[in-house]
Amino acid sequence: MGEEISARTFSREQRQRYREKVQACLDVFEDMLHAGHFRDDERNTGMEIELNLVDERCQPSFDNDEVLSAIANPEFQTELARFNLEFNVPPGDIAGEELLRLEDSLRASLNAAERRCAESGSHLLMTGILATVREEHFRGAWMSNNTRYEALNDAVLAARGEDIHLVIDGPAGERLDAYADSLAPESLCTSVQLHLLVGPSRFARAWNAAQVLAGPQLALGANSPYVFGRQLEAESRIAVFTQAADTRPIEYANQGVRPRVYFGERWITSIFDLFEENSRYFPALLPETSDEDPRAVLAAGGTPGLAEMRLHNGTIYRWNRPVYDVVAGRPHVRLENRVLPAGPTIADTIANAAFYYGAMNRLMHDDRPLWSRMAFATAHTNFTESARRGLDAELYWPGLGEVPATELVLRRLLPLAQEGLEDWGVSGEAIDRYLGVIEARCLTETNGAVWQVRCVRALEKRGLSRFEALEAMTVAYGERMHTNDPVHTWDLPA
Repeated sequence: MGEEISARTFSREQRQRYREKVQACLDVFEDMLHAGHFRDDERNTGMEIELNLVDERCQPSFDNDEVLSAIANPEFQTELARFNLEFNVPPGDIAGEELLRLEDSLRASLNAAERRCAESGSHLLMTGILATVREEHFRGAWMSNNTRYEALNDAVLAARGEDIHLVIDGPAGERLDAYADSLAPESLCTSVQLHLLVGPSRFARAWNAAQVLAGPQLALGANSPYVFGRQLEAESRIAVFTQAADTRPIEYANQGVRPRVYFGERWITSIFDLFEENSRYFPALLPETSDEDPRAVLAAGGTPGLAEMRLHNGTIYRWNRPVYDVVAGRPHVRLENRVLPAGPTIADTIANAAFYYGAMNRLMHDDRPLWSRMAFATAHTNFTESARRGLDAELYWPGLGEVPATELVLRRLLPLAQEGLEDWGVSGEAIDRYLGVIEARCLTETNGAVWQVRCVRALEKRGLSRFEALEAMTVAYGERMHTNDPVHTWDLPA
């Protein structure tokens, strides 16, 4: 959820001052880009994993403060709801055997955290949307104790001027039509965020490539088919988050005002394009200002933090988001990929990451970029179709036309991902393991969403009600998640 803030409410004068500071930050950022303040030869990755806390029956467990005290690991932090946690993975290179070591390290960290959670009666679960959550779970104290979350909740509702309205029609015929008087539905959405350190001169290529890849990436990783008891889209998290964080009343949406959760509307030529759009199109939600004078810091030979620009960027939820950051006094920019849901296992998570990084490394270095042969609106359509249908999606690809997502991955993207990982120096053993998982998902036509739906339908055929089936499915999901066997190998509960 980004940087911490100290206030929950803001004056009109603060908002005016904040706008001026964002523009000042943007001007300084442009100067830094022109002056070459960023190294262009680095390549590094990072990851954030959002988690759910559940009880023995896999119902949401609203005790993240107690769990975090028990875990006592700064890599674990709060998220929006009290049944959410976030696990921040230290950045590193993926060359050689590093992906295999990362899988072992993440599994060990989660196992240790799970043992600590169990001491307080809670358990960790990785999934895009926790299927056992009901609307009544948000009638009590659901939000984490954090000023930023409270302020963001107030700001979104004030901007809308009305309750949040969720309307989602699933391809199987079920429908969600619900209202919420808070950001609670947003907290349903737990994801994996993949970070890629990339120099400014290559950032536009990286972002455009990530936008092209977002549809196939989402089709492969879909893992959020149930919301408040309804079977909706394969990756319902996309629609839920888009609608839950929408600051527009319906009249503004009808006028074409841009939504806060934003795929974008055009290919870019510079990272500056994205930050400039932020400043031009999106009003402040959390207008807290710092004491830094970014122009003075830069003029003195320092590295400005650009706090206002960063905070503003953190309240605009692009599925592929630019990030400016300063580490050990050095500025860098990176691409944050926010497309994927969490889970189902660490093995699946690393496989998704390997596919993404490999395909990205290949696509962004093409002599004839793929986005030069694809309309931006087509990339967006691929994204929404993949969210809706997952592995059953039909996607457009230059040179192939409309093809099933699984065929596109097997015929075109897996070979690209392999080339990209080989070029990165990733070991053959790691490539075989993780791209083998992706290949098997396509061949078996099984990802997390598919397994969840099959399981619930089988349980309902035995006479269980929908919510009984969702609970039994989630218990079985949790058991299989902790084996770390990839989801395409999972059986259905006996």
